[in-house]
Amino acid sequence: MPARAFITGLAGPRLTPDERSFLREADPWGLILFKRNVEDAAQVAALVDSFREAVGRRAPILIDQEGGRVQRLGPPHWPVYPSGAFYGALYDLDREAGLNAARLGARLIAADLNALGIDVDCLPVADVPVPGSDRVIGDRAYGVTPDKVAVIAGAIANALMAGGVLPVVKHIPGHGRATADSHERLPVVKDDRRTLEATDFAPFRALKDLPLAMTAHVVFTAIDSLAPATTSAAMIDVIRVAIGYGGVLMSDDIAMGALSGSISARARAAIATGCDVVLHCNGKLDEMQAVASVVPVLSGESEVRAERALSARRDPEPFDQAAARTAFSELLAARSMVTGTLTS
Repeated sequence: MPARAFITGLAGPRLTPDERSFLREADPWGLILFKRNVEDAAQVAALVDSFREAVGRRAPILIDQEGGRVQRLGPPHWPVYPSGAFYGALYDLDREAGLNAARLGARLIAADLNALGIDVDCLPVADVPVPGSDRVIGDRAYGVTPDKVAVIAGAIANALMAGGVLPVVKHIPGHGRATADSHERLPVVKDDRRTLEATDFAPFRALKDLPLAMTAHVVFTAIDSLAPATTSAAMIDVIRVAIGYGGVLMSDDIAMGALSGSISARARAAIATGCDVVLHCNGKLDEMQAVASVVPVLSGESEVRAERALSARRDPEPFDQAAARTAFSELLAARSMVTGTLTS
């Protein structure tokens, strides 16, 4: 039987008896991990295995492992990776060097994740920030022009897939113009559609064939003056038709401050307006139960897209990880010459 159309979080580093019972009954499509779920490599791998055992299948395991400010796995057990802006700065000096660095960093991240059984990374970031926008994207972005962002994001996505990890492009159709952090409150973008098409939407159009994408909790008044993209049928139509995105569309975390109403109302709205899968991250069991009670079992086109995405998982291609880590360490040692005041 197909899984239920949501991705869940968990409270801590090990399944509780109540969580295990919930997972067996609710059968979420996947799991997303955060720092609260992480102690060391053996523990993370055991948590991944216990989740899959509870749902009875090789469910997708997601994590936000971008580098920079957004990195759930870190020292002392995993390396620090640079922010996206590092690759963009290097790209400006030498296009091929920047792309090669982006590929190498993503391929090494994939190696870290693959060793733990994590097979989905919420990366690349295809948002295009503008002057005056909130720093929630900031140095996570690869640049401020759509073409540059698209080409670096594409290189990172391909490197992840070469390492056996599926990419999730975010935050479709664009969070870079937002003047508020959607974790805290609802951003409203008032620019005209022609501007949005030429900038914010453009990288996602170039990346429309990637298997998974995460929505932006952002209102675009030129298209829908009230609802954020996650819960706007008009914006989902933009994503599916104007942008042409055909993969699994998952919401950003529905517990974020940008959305209003009960958790169950948010989940219901995201599904009703066209998201394939709802993402709920905080690991609060009562909220997890509320989400599970209103989202459907995957069916129809959503089920087809989900199966197609998971069928894209493959074993990692041959890779000299030791040599790659040495080369990447040397690259990072010289990063102050590349990025000036940028930090990882």
